[in-house]
Amino acid sequence: MSFKRSRRDFLHVGFAGGIGLTLPEFLRIKSAQAEQKYYETKEGTAKSVIFIYLPGGAAHQETWDPKPYAPVEYRGPMGSIETNVAGVRFNEKLAKTAKIMDKLTVCRSMSHGEAAHERGTHNMFTGYRPSPALQFPSMGSVVTHEFGPRNSMPQYVCIPNQPNEFAGTGYLSSSFAPFSVGADPASNGFKVRDLNLPGGVDDKRFTRRRSLLDAVNDHFVSKEKADSLDAVDTFYKQAYDMVSSKASQEAFDLDKEDAKVRDAYGRNQAGARMLLSRRLVEAGARFVTMTYGGWDMHDRIQTGIERNLPSFDQAFSTLITDLYDRGLLDSTLVCVCSEFGRTPKINGTAGRDHWPKVFSLVMAGGGIKGGQVYGSSDAIASEPEDKPLSVMDWASTIYHCMGIVSDKELMAPGDRPIEIVDGGKVVKELLV
Repeated sequence: MSFKRSRRDFLHVGFAGGIGLTLPEFLRIKSAQAEQKYYETKEGTAKSVIFIYLPGGAAHQETWDPKPYAPVEYRGPMGSIETNVAGVRFNEKLAKTAKIMDKLTVCRSMSHGEAAHERGTHNMFTGYRPSPALQFPSMGSVVTHEFGPRNSMPQYVCIPNQPNEFAGTGYLSSSFAPFSVGADPASNGFKVRDLNLPGGVDDKRFTRRRSLLDAVNDHFVSKEKADSLDAVDTFYKQAYDMVSSKASQEAFDLDKEDAKVRDAYGRNQAGARMLLSRRLVEAGARFVTMTYGGWDMHDRIQTGIERNLPSFDQAFSTLITDLYDRGLLDSTLVCVCSEFGRTPKINGTAGRDHWPKVFSLVMAGGGIKGGQVYGSSDAIASEPEDKPLSVMDWASTIYHCMGIVSDKELMAPGDRPIEIVDGGKVVKELLV
């Protein structure tokens, strides 16, 4: 067997020695890289994702999967209404969303085994069950890793802030971290932090500072190579691009939006956050995560639903209609989910407890078929009855719509190739 190495390989070996790697270590890294499953990432039907997260565990029975014919202790205290798709009913407080059901897919058979908030949240943000051995990256960070910048916009944005540690980079470089807006867009005088030039700094002075920073960065990179330096350099570049881009600044400025549009979304947390999400994907952001409400309703669930759901209903129905009217729905995948559902039976304090065996989520646009219900729960919403949907299959389907093959391997610490999703398959029935 012949053994050939190129001049470039020998140069690499020489460089490796210069940074403290032995030849066996260098060859082990090269071997691990060669064994990685690799697929080229190309833009798919979904150019962007709006990931709407309802923290706490939203009850499927009081949202997307009411059980009007179940005994009252399972049905709960609230009524349901017909949607514009025959035979599909929603909670009575989703009256506006019921009118756009033809643009949605409701998945009523989502299931996993994690009844703790943190573990369920990990599942829904990463597509992985939690592991003590490795911190997995969020879907937003993977998307940032796989695609380059677009229109001077951060590729992954969290509104109002990164909602939890599982929405971060995991084992990936911190340069793929989300950009957090840093304030609630519904608040008076809302401004995105660090997006404007400080007082007394004009464009010429700004450019001089950028040139000086580049020189300093080049010096440090020539002396030391580390993820922290790469990340700092990446963050500075993104910050300069955003501050110097009028279009990027305007995307975050809700005052640029027509007053009638703001009223249609609702001048509240749900409305402002969903409107800002639309503005960001329209400007070029690839993955926007926004949170709304508190859905951990162990007590008095009707009161909690009546407090949270009407604003969500108005904002979400307007978001889908607005994207559709602007010609953006086909290229924007919108997903609404929570970490798990709630128990089939109403408890002694008129609420429901944690229940991961079956729950619901909603998807729309970006290559997802509209006007359908995928899967079903049983008569009392306690477990999947038809087409159980796993976290891995759901995440793989989202990645597929974006043009990412989910069993592609990324390199984790220790030169370990790790699949983006372990064992997931694309659910063809969800696709157009």
